[in-house]
Amino acid sequence: MEKQSPLLCSELCVQRRLFEVTLNFAILAWKDIQIAKKHTGRAIYGAVKAGSHCVPVCEIIAVQEKEDDSPCKDTGKWQKVPQSPADSCQHAFTVFYVERMRQHCWQCSNVTFHCSEHSMCLLWVQTIREQLALLTNRPKNLLVYINPYGGKQLGKQIYDHKVAPIFSRASISTDVIVTERANHARDHLKTEADLKKYDGVVCVGGDGMFSEMMHGLVSRTQREAGVDENSMEETLMPCGLRIGIIPAGSTDCICYATVGSNDPVTSALHIVVGDSQPMDVCSVHNEDHFLRYSVSLLGYGFYGDVLTDSERKRWMALLLFPFFLQFDHSFVEVYRVKQFRFTPRYQECDSEVDLRESGATGKRFLSQICREHRACGCMPSQSNWNCDGEILPHTAIQVRVHSQLIKLFARGIEEQPVFEDPYAHCAI
Repeated sequence: MEKQSPLLCSELCVQRRLFEVTLNFAILAWKDIQIAKKHTGRAIYGAVKAGSHCVPVCEIIAVQEKEDDSPCKDTGKWQKVPQSPADSCQHAFTVFYVERMRQHCWQCSNVTFHCSEHSMCLLWVQTIREQLALLTNRPKNLLVYINPYGGKQLGKQIYDHKVAPIFSRASISTDVIVTERANHARDHLKTEADLKKYDGVVCVGGDGMFSEMMHGLVSRTQREAGVDENSMEETLMPCGLRIGIIPAGSTDCICYATVGSNDPVTSALHIVVGDSQPMDVCSVHNEDHFLRYSVSLLGYGFYGDVLTDSERKRWMALLLFPFFLQFDHSFVEVYRVKQFRFTPRYQECDSEVDLRESGATGKRFLSQICREHRACGCMPSQSNWNCDGEILPHTAIQVRVHSQLIKLFARGIEEQPVFEDPYAHCAI
C-alpha cells in the first residue's frame, strides 16, 4: 500500500500519556510514544498494538474543541512547574468516531487530545473538519418519521434518547413527524413532503413502517417522472433519496438483512457516515392494476394462510418464517427470475406459475415441477399471498423485479472487523 504524506503530525497527550498523532486523507492514528520506545527493535507486536489506535477518516463522526479540565489548566492559582510534556498540555479537542462491537453493533466512542498551545488545538480541529467536509455522501438534512405505536411503543423514546443526540453531534438537521395513523408516512411522502430540502428520509419503527415509507417514496418518484405504476411493462425510476431505518419494531427483518443488527445506535451511525446500499424491489400487479411493492417476502400457501389465520399474532408468524425457508429438499427447485406470473389452479389447471428466468428465454411452469416431484403435496384449493406481512386482495398476480430501485443508509453485513491490524492498513 502506497504511503500517504501526513496532513498533520504532532505529539499530543491522551490521559496524561504522550502520543504521536498523525492525520492523512484516509486515517487518524495515535501511537503511545513510551511503549513504542520501550520496544524499539523488538518483535513484540502485542505490546505495540496495545498502544496504537487507528480510525478511518470516513468513520469520524465529529470533532470539537474541549474545555480542558486538567490540573495544569491556568486558573490564576499557584501551580506546580510542569515536569514533563504531558503536564503542560492545557488545551484539548475531542474526536468522536465509530467503534465496532460484537454482533455487528457499532457505538460512538471518543478520544480527547491535549495540546500545549491553543493554536495547535485549533489547527487540528480545523483540519479534521476540512477532511469531513470532503465526505459529500454524508447527509446534512433528514426527514424523520416516528411510529409511536409499533413494536413495544418505544419509537419516540428510542429516537429522543439514542438517535437524536448522535444526529446533533454530527450536525445533521432534522424535521421530525410523529405519525398519527396507518399510512400517514406513505401519504405524506406521496403528496405533501418537500423532498428537495432533504438528503434522505428516515423511519423509526419496524418493517411495516419501512414499507410505508418505501411505498410513498417510490410512488412519488414514479409520478414525478411520468411513469405509470399500473403498467407491468414500465421501467420504474430509481429513487434519489436514501432511506434510513432506525429499528423499533417487532421483527426488524430489513435491518438484520442489511446491517446485521437491530441496534438503533448502529443504524444511526450508518446514516451519519453516509453509507449507501442499493436494494431490489418487486412490483406486484393483478392484470393492469398495481397492488404493492415487496422487498423481503412474497409467499403463497403456507405463508399467506398462517398470516390470514393468525392476524392478531402476526409478529409470531413472521418470526417463524425464516426456521421454514429451507431449499435443500429433493422436491424443491430454486430459480433466479426477473419476473413471473401466477394463476391459481382453480382458474387454469395447466399454468400455475410462469417463470421467466434471468438470462434465459425458456419458461417453466410450477404445475410441471409438481408433477415431477410428487412429494411436494400441492393442493388445488385457493390460498393467499403474503406480501411483506400483508395479505394481498388478489390471488392471480404478476411480479417483476426492479433492480436497485431504492438505496438504504447501510453497507451490508461486515464479515470481519475493519482495520483489525493498525499497522497492516494505516499508512502513516
